[in-house]
Amino acid sequence: MAATFIRPATLTDLPAMMGIIEEARQLLAVDNIPQWQDGYPNKESIKQDIENEIAYVLVNDQQVAGVAALQTWPDPDYSEIFAGAWQRPGQKHYATIHRIAIAQRYRGQHLAQLFLSNLTSQAWQLGFDQVRIDTHPTNQRMRHLITKSGFDFAGEVHLKERAVPERLAYQLFLKSEVD
Repeated sequence: MAATFIRPATLTDLPAMMGIIEEARQLLAVDNIPQWQDGYPNKESIKQDIENEIAYVLVNDQQVAGVAALQTWPDPDYSEIFAGAWQRPGQKHYATIHRIAIAQRYRGQHLAQLFLSNLTSQAWQLGFDQVRIDTHPTNQRMRHLITKSGFDFAGEVHLKERAVPERLAYQLFLKSEVD
Protein backbone atom coordinates (compact mmCIF):
# COMPACT_ATOMS: atom_id res chain seq x y z
CA MET A 1 0.00 0.00 0.00
CA ALA A 2 1.38 3.40 -0.99
CA ALA A 3 1.72 6.02 1.72
CA THR A 4 -0.04 9.31 0.98
CA PHE A 5 0.68 12.41 3.05
CA ILE A 6 1.44 16.12 2.83
CA ARG A 7 4.65 17.88 3.71
CA PRO A 8 6.16 21.34 3.27
CA ALA A 9 7.58 21.81 -0.21
CA THR A 10 11.28 22.45 -0.76
CA LEU A 11 13.14 24.03 -3.65
CA THR A 12 14.08 20.55 -4.89
CA ASP A 13 10.33 19.97 -5.45
CA LEU A 14 10.06 23.01 -7.74
CA PRO A 15 10.45 21.16 -11.09
CA ALA A 16 7.78 18.59 -10.17
CA MET A 17 5.52 21.32 -8.82
CA MET A 18 5.80 23.34 -12.02
CA GLY A 19 5.02 20.25 -14.09
CA ILE A 20 1.80 19.76 -12.11
CA ILE A 21 0.90 23.45 -12.45
CA GLU A 22 1.38 23.22 -16.22
CA GLU A 23 -0.79 20.08 -16.45
CA ALA A 24 -3.52 21.88 -14.49
CA ARG A 25 -3.20 24.95 -16.72
CA GLN A 26 -3.69 22.73 -19.79
CA LEU A 27 -6.75 21.02 -18.27
CA LEU A 28 -8.31 24.40 -17.49
CA ALA A 29 -7.65 25.55 -21.06
CA VAL A 30 -9.27 22.42 -22.52
CA ASP A 31 -12.32 23.11 -20.32
CA ASN A 32 -12.38 26.77 -21.54
CA ILE A 33 -11.79 28.06 -18.01
CA PRO A 34 -9.77 31.31 -18.09
CA GLN A 35 -8.26 30.63 -14.66
CA TRP A 36 -4.42 30.32 -14.76
CA GLN A 37 -4.30 31.24 -18.46
CA ASP A 38 -2.51 34.56 -17.83
CA GLY A 39 0.84 33.00 -16.89
CA TYR A 40 0.07 32.81 -13.17
CA PRO A 41 1.00 30.87 -11.16
CA ASN A 42 4.53 30.84 -12.49
CA LYS A 43 7.89 29.53 -11.32
CA GLU A 44 8.60 32.72 -9.36
CA SER A 45 5.27 32.66 -7.49
CA ILE A 46 5.68 28.98 -6.57
CA LYS A 47 9.29 29.59 -5.50
CA GLN A 48 8.06 32.48 -3.35
CA ASP A 49 5.47 30.16 -1.74
CA ILE A 50 8.30 27.76 -0.86
CA GLU A 51 10.47 30.54 0.53
CA ASN A 52 7.51 31.89 2.55
CA GLU A 53 7.00 28.36 3.92
CA ILE A 54 3.39 28.15 2.72
CA ALA A 55 3.92 25.64 -0.13
CA TYR A 56 2.87 22.04 0.43
CA VAL A 57 3.09 18.93 -1.68
CA LEU A 58 0.93 15.87 -1.61
CA VAL A 59 3.14 12.80 -1.71
CA ASN A 60 1.81 9.49 -3.01
CA ASP A 61 4.11 6.46 -3.08
CA GLN A 62 7.11 8.80 -2.65
CA GLN A 63 6.12 10.88 -5.71
CA VAL A 64 4.91 14.48 -5.71
CA ALA A 65 1.25 14.09 -6.66
CA GLY A 66 -0.12 17.53 -5.82
CA VAL A 67 0.79 21.11 -4.99
CA ALA A 68 -0.89 23.87 -2.97
CA ALA A 69 -0.25 26.94 -0.89
CA LEU A 70 -1.66 27.38 2.60
CA GLN A 71 -1.44 31.13 3.13
CA THR A 72 -1.29 32.05 6.80
CA TRP A 73 -1.96 35.79 6.61
CA PRO A 74 -5.15 37.62 5.58
CA ASP A 75 -5.63 37.73 1.83
CA PRO A 76 -6.02 41.36 0.67
CA ASP A 77 -8.25 40.16 -2.20
CA TYR A 78 -10.73 38.94 0.41
CA SER A 79 -11.17 42.33 2.09
CA GLU A 80 -14.20 43.05 -0.13
CA ILE A 81 -16.85 40.47 -0.96
CA PHE A 82 -19.73 40.88 -3.38
CA ALA A 83 -23.02 39.04 -3.91
CA GLY A 84 -22.75 37.55 -0.44
CA ALA A 85 -20.88 38.03 2.81
CA TRP A 86 -18.24 36.38 4.93
CA GLN A 87 -19.82 34.60 7.87
CA ARG A 88 -18.41 35.87 11.17
CA PRO A 89 -16.83 38.89 9.40
CA GLY A 90 -15.11 40.02 12.60
CA GLN A 91 -12.87 36.95 12.54
CA LYS A 92 -9.79 38.04 10.65
CA HIS A 93 -7.65 35.05 11.66
CA TYR A 94 -7.98 32.57 8.81
CA ALA A 95 -5.84 30.48 6.49
CA THR A 96 -6.37 30.44 2.73
CA ILE A 97 -5.76 27.59 0.32
CA HIS A 98 -4.42 28.74 -3.05
CA ARG A 99 -2.85 27.21 -6.16
CA ILE A 100 -4.00 23.65 -5.55
CA ALA A 101 -3.47 21.10 -8.32
CA ILE A 102 -3.10 17.34 -8.71
CA ALA A 103 -0.77 15.64 -11.20
CA GLN A 104 -2.53 14.29 -14.27
CA ARG A 105 -1.56 10.67 -13.58
CA TYR A 106 -3.32 10.83 -10.17
CA ARG A 107 -6.61 12.35 -11.35
CA GLY A 108 -9.70 10.35 -10.55
CA GLN A 109 -8.20 8.80 -7.42
CA HIS A 110 -9.87 11.25 -4.98
CA LEU A 111 -6.48 12.59 -3.93
CA ALA A 112 -7.63 16.21 -4.31
CA GLN A 113 -10.20 15.73 -1.55
CA LEU A 114 -7.59 14.03 0.64
CA PHE A 115 -5.16 16.89 -0.05
CA LEU A 116 -7.78 19.52 0.83
CA SER A 117 -8.59 17.63 4.04
CA ASN A 118 -4.91 17.45 4.99
CA LEU A 119 -4.42 21.16 4.29
CA THR A 120 -7.42 21.93 6.48
CA SER A 121 -5.92 19.78 9.25
CA GLN A 122 -2.63 21.63 8.84
CA ALA A 123 -4.47 24.96 9.18
CA TRP A 124 -6.01 23.68 12.43
CA GLN A 125 -2.60 22.59 13.71
CA LEU A 126 -1.26 26.06 12.92
CA GLY A 127 -3.97 27.57 15.15
CA PHE A 128 -6.56 28.65 12.58
CA ASP A 129 -10.25 27.94 13.08
CA GLN A 130 -11.32 29.15 9.64
CA VAL A 131 -10.13 28.28 6.12
CA ARG A 132 -11.03 30.18 2.95
CA ILE A 133 -10.64 29.24 -0.71
CA ASP A 134 -11.76 30.59 -4.08
CA THR A 135 -12.09 29.44 -7.67
CA HIS A 136 -13.24 30.73 -11.03
CA PRO A 137 -17.06 30.59 -11.47
CA THR A 138 -16.77 28.20 -14.44
CA ASN A 139 -14.40 25.77 -12.68
CA GLN A 140 -17.06 23.17 -11.93
CA ARG A 141 -14.52 20.51 -10.92
CA MET A 142 -13.04 22.71 -8.20
CA ARG A 143 -16.41 24.03 -7.06
CA HIS A 144 -17.59 20.43 -6.57
CA LEU A 145 -14.44 19.52 -4.64
CA ILE A 146 -14.73 22.59 -2.40
CA THR A 147 -18.36 22.02 -1.45
CA LYS A 148 -17.85 18.24 -1.10
CA SER A 149 -15.08 19.07 1.38
CA GLY A 150 -17.50 21.00 3.60
CA PHE A 151 -16.86 24.59 2.52
CA ASP A 152 -19.83 26.97 2.31
CA PHE A 153 -20.28 29.55 -0.42
CA ALA A 154 -19.69 33.07 0.89
CA GLY A 155 -19.84 35.31 -2.21
CA GLU A 156 -17.67 36.70 -4.98
CA VAL A 157 -14.22 38.24 -4.61
CA HIS A 158 -12.18 40.09 -7.22
CA LEU A 159 -8.52 39.23 -7.49
CA LYS A 160 -6.27 42.19 -8.14
CA GLU A 161 -3.65 41.67 -10.84
CA ARG A 162 -5.59 38.87 -12.60
CA ALA A 163 -6.76 39.17 -16.20
CA VAL A 164 -10.10 37.60 -15.20
CA PRO A 165 -10.55 38.71 -11.57
CA GLU A 166 -13.91 37.18 -10.59
CA ARG A 167 -13.75 34.26 -8.18
CA LEU A 168 -16.31 32.46 -6.06
CA ALA A 169 -15.23 32.43 -2.43
CA TYR A 170 -15.92 29.77 0.17
CA GLN A 171 -15.16 29.33 3.84
CA LEU A 172 -15.02 26.49 6.32
CA PHE A 173 -15.14 26.88 10.08
CA LEU A 174 -13.16 24.35 12.07
CA LYS A 175 -14.66 25.48 15.35
CA SER A 176 -18.21 26.48 16.15
CA GLU A 177 -18.98 29.95 17.50
CA VAL A 178 -19.89 28.50 20.90
CA ASP A 179 -16.63 26.56 21.41
